[in-house]
Amino acid sequence: MTTKSVLRLRRVYLAAGVLAMLFSGVLYAWSILKVPFKDVFGWSDSALALNFTLTMCFFCLGAFFGSLLCKRLRARFTLILAGILACAGFLLTGFLRADLLWLLYVGYAILAGSGIGISYNVVVSTVSAWFPDRKGFCSGCLMMGFGISTLLLGNILSGLFDAPAFGWRKTFILLGILLGIVLILAGLILRRPTADTVLPAAAVKSLSRKEDFEVRDFSTVEMIKSFTFQRAFVYMVFITAVGNSVISFARDLVLSVGAAPALATTLVGVLAVCNGIGRILTGAVYDSLGRRFTMISTNILTIAAAGITLLAVSFRSLPLCIIGLCLTGLSYGSCPTVTSAFTSSFYGQKYFPINYSITNFNLVFASFIAAASNTLYISTGSFTAPFSMLLVLAVLALGLNFSVRKP
Repeated sequence: MTTKSVLRLRRVYLAAGVLAMLFSGVLYAWSILKVPFKDVFGWSDSALALNFTLTMCFFCLGAFFGSLLCKRLRARFTLILAGILACAGFLLTGFLRADLLWLLYVGYAILAGSGIGISYNVVVSTVSAWFPDRKGFCSGCLMMGFGISTLLLGNILSGLFDAPAFGWRKTFILLGILLGIVLILAGLILRRPTADTVLPAAAVKSLSRKEDFEVRDFSTVEMIKSFTFQRAFVYMVFITAVGNSVISFARDLVLSVGAAPALATTLVGVLAVCNGIGRILTGAVYDSLGRRFTMISTNILTIAAAGITLLAVSFRSLPLCIIGLCLTGLSYGSCPTVTSAFTSSFYGQKYFPINYSITNFNLVFASFIAAASNTLYISTGSFTAPFSMLLVLAVLALGLNFSVRKP
C-alpha cells in the first residue's frame, strides 16, 4: 500500500470514527432524553438519577470488556456487537410503560450504556492506530464528535419529542435503529493497520516540563496497590463528579435560574461543545506544559466551575449559570486527557489499555456522587446544597493533587 493510499484510507477511517462517536455521544444527552419520562410517567428525579448512575457504571464496564474483546475478536465483530446492544437498548426504551421503570434501567443503562462503552474504546483505539504522527489531532476529532453530540442530536431529538408525527416513542426507536446502523457500518469499515502498513512516523517531541522519574511498566495489580494511584484515583473521582452531576441535571439547572425551555435545551448542547473543546485544549496544554501542570490547572478550572455555578443558583443569575456551564464543560472534557496522561506517565505503555480502563472507573464512583447531588437537590428543592458539596470536593481534590508523587 502506497503512502498516498494510506493517507487517503485513514481519512476515511477518521470520518467513520467521528460519525460513530457523534451518535454514541447521545448517551450524555440524558438531561434532555429524560424529559418524557418525567412528563408522561411522572417518574421521580431520584429514579431517573439512578438510571444515569447505572448508565455510567455500564459505560465503564463496556469500555473495559471492549478492550478485552478487541484482543480476542477483531474490531469489526466487537463494534457489530456494540451496535446490536446499543440498538436493542434504545428500542426497549421506546416501549416503556409507567409500570416498567425497571425496563428503563435494562434498556438505557445496561444495554445502551454497555454497547456505547464498548464502541467508545474500540473506535478510539482503532482509529488512533492510524495516526502515530497526529495523535492529538485524531483524538481531538473523535472526542469533539462525542462531545458535540448533545448539541447536534439533542436538539433534534427534543424537537422530535414534540412533533405530532413522531413523539418520544418513535424518536427512541428511530435513534436506536440509526445508532445500530452507524456502529455496525463502522465495524464493517474500520480495521487496524497491518504489520506491513507503512504509516507516517511520529515526530519526537520534548516536553517543556518532563517527569522527574523514570517510567517503568506496572501491571494492573501493581498499579492498583500503588498509594500514588489510590490518591490520584480519588482526585479524579472528585473532579469528574462535578461534570457528571451537572450533565445529569443540566436542563433542570438552567430552568431553575429562569431560562426558557428552548434555551435550556440549547445550553445543554453548549455544555457538550465545551466538553469537546476541553478535550482538545487539554491535549495541547499537556504537550507543551506537561502532566503536572495539566492536572493542577484542570483542578483549578473545576473549582471555578463549581464556585461560579454555586453563585449562579444562589442569585438566580442566568449569565453566571451560562459561564458555569461552559467552565464545567471545559473541566469535564479535560478529565479523559488527564486520566490518560496520568496512567501512561506513571505506569507505562505495556499494560496501558487495561490500566487505562481501570483508571476510567473513576466515572462509576463519580456517578454515585452525581446521584447524591440529585438527592440533595430533591430534598432541599435547591441546587445550592449540591454545588456546595461539589465545591468542597473540588477543593479536596486539589489537596490530593498536590500530594501525588512518583509511584
